[in-house]
Amino acid sequence: MPCGEDWLSHPLGIVQGFFAQNGVSPDWEKKVIEYFKEKLKENNAPKWVPSLNEVPLHYLKPNSFVKFRCMIQDMFDPEFYMGVYETVNQNTKARVLHFGKYRDIAECGPQQELDLNSPRSTTLERQTFYCVPVPGESTWVKEAYVNANQARVSPSTSYTPSRHKRSYEDDEDMDLQPHKQKDQHAGARQAGSAGGLQWCGEPKRLETEASTGQQLSSLNFSSPFDLNFPLPGEKGPACLVKVYEDWEGFKVNDVLELYGVLSVDPVLSILGNDERYTRRDVLPLGKFTVNLSGCPRNSTFTEHLYRIIQHLVPASFRLQMTIENMNHLKFIPHKDYTANRLVSGLLQLPNNTSLFIDETLLEQGQLDTPGVHNVTALSNLITWQKVDYDFSYHQMEFPCSINVLITSEGRSLLPADCQIHLQPQLIPPNMEEYTNSLLSAVLPSVLNKFRIYLTLLRFLDYSISDEITKAVEDDFVEMRKNDPQSITADDLHQLLVVARFLSLSAGQTTLSRERWLRAKQLESLRRNRLQQQKCVNGNEL
Repeated sequence: MPCGEDWLSHPLGIVQGFFAQNGVSPDWEKKVIEYFKEKLKENNAPKWVPSLNEVPLHYLKPNSFVKFRCMIQDMFDPEFYMGVYETVNQNTKARVLHFGKYRDIAECGPQQELDLNSPRSTTLERQTFYCVPVPGESTWVKEAYVNANQARVSPSTSYTPSRHKRSYEDDEDMDLQPHKQKDQHAGARQAGSAGGLQWCGEPKRLETEASTGQQLSSLNFSSPFDLNFPLPGEKGPACLVKVYEDWEGFKVNDVLELYGVLSVDPVLSILGNDERYTRRDVLPLGKFTVNLSGCPRNSTFTEHLYRIIQHLVPASFRLQMTIENMNHLKFIPHKDYTANRLVSGLLQLPNNTSLFIDETLLEQGQLDTPGVHNVTALSNLITWQKVDYDFSYHQMEFPCSINVLITSEGRSLLPADCQIHLQPQLIPPNMEEYTNSLLSAVLPSVLNKFRIYLTLLRFLDYSISDEITKAVEDDFVEMRKNDPQSITADDLHQLLVVARFLSLSAGQTTLSRERWLRAKQLESLRRNRLQQQKCVNGNEL
């Protein structure tokens, strides 16, 4: 066995060492890449690296160094991630820097909280490829790799599957060999670095991350599922490979041998293959929860606003956020094992339901334990678009797609993607009469057109050209030059969502430069309006 076994079993520890020694200097990344390249040159070291092509998942330890022989079957759009982020200890207030490279889950201790506004945080970009075993690879080639390998892998003790799994091809012994792919195939290339692998053989998400900047993730499919192999009858894992540098040199149908860090995390297992209103790296993309602040208290304004919404959307619910309701209503569905049924809760809503949360009714009082849990459930739905169903012995996450609008007097207590403060130009003396006159003035045929218009917009395809993508990226870099805190990756995501809505509302299925500039203008006006608001009794309006 080559010296320095830790680089095989605990590669992220090696990465942490370089990061700790060099801080945020980019030199640490170069040193990591060079370290693993040199390790792979020592004492036939590649032969000791377990291969995802031959070793079943339950024999591999999470965060261990692995390899994968594959072909790029598809590629996805680049994505932003936190290259460096900072956490704060809630007790001691001590701050710690972490590297986000080669990870999908932020590393936070029990008392630590992620500081998204830290000036020391950096936002970087990575590219994702979907990779499958080499199509049509001959049996004798596969056997040559297995026979030449010198690694014997024992079942992982740190990851216990719910049931015993067989090898992909029911192999008894796991003799692996990471010979360079180009030795067997003329067109093959060796990555010379670590890569992330995500196994798609069962509904669990796996990821391996590359020392040169690659990471692979498994997809969650309900069985039976299509791994999108080009040829029928193929066996083995399919992986998402996340590349951190020099991805321009890779293209579809390239054959590669990748080296990377395998990460298995149950948090990632909820991801699905549904790409409409999408989830990428756990976070739901495209969600847009609006907090409409400046709403009058003790009036019928929110009630009549909800009446108008009811006339436009196919499904909606108004949640009156009072202390009594928060403490006594059941938000989360739970399993009744005695009656053998799932008892429903308020948040067991069908997708595309419009949830209207009326916070103007919230009075002073004490939230008890169920009330705190209900607030947490609302926050999780808004932030993560998921509801944790209670099965007594465990919780099960159910992804959802709920449109949320929060009305409040000041800033909402709940998280929101966008706060818009009302500046009414007209205050009717009688809201009920005013609303009734509005609704009666709209012909039923016109109202039906509004409904058709809003429904059709949901199903329009939408895309961004390479030219506009480059312009947006340049704008993002330029805005962060002088003040990195002026715009974050979350702000960019929100701008893109607003630009998408603006485009679709005009019947445009692709983003234009004009719509992008209009989205930036609207966001600037919204922020300026919020800054103009004064504080009343210490509460931000």
